[in-house]
Amino acid sequence: MKYYSRILAFLLIFSLSFPASYAQKSSTVTEKITVQGICNMCKERIEEAAYVPGVKRAEWDKTSHQLTVTYKSDKVSLLKIEQSIAKTGHDAGDIKAANKDYQSLPNCCAYRDGAHCDH
Repeated sequence: MKYYSRILAFLLIFSLSFPASYAQKSSTVTEKITVQGICNMCKERIEEAAYVPGVKRAEWDKTSHQLTVTYKSDKVSLLKIEQSIAKTGHDAGDIKAANKDYQSLPNCCAYRDGAHCDH
């Protein structure tokens, strides 16, 4: 009887601790980031750059300049996502794109220069 009580106690403790530790490791987060851009070409570039490993969803709204990104926080950080986007020439959150990356954008996507395009 004592043996079964110990096994039962062990299983109870194990079952109570497992879901809590599992939930911490696989937390999914949704956040909004301001990302500068102008058109549908920008939208495609921004969303593609946001899809780094760990990102489940990325959708940029060209009117509000808001990127809604859903990601696994144990796989990637918001900073890494912003850095990936900035490498494509778009200012993302607190990360400003390097001039060389910004200058690689098509002329119609040059948001700092007041460009406007119809795409």
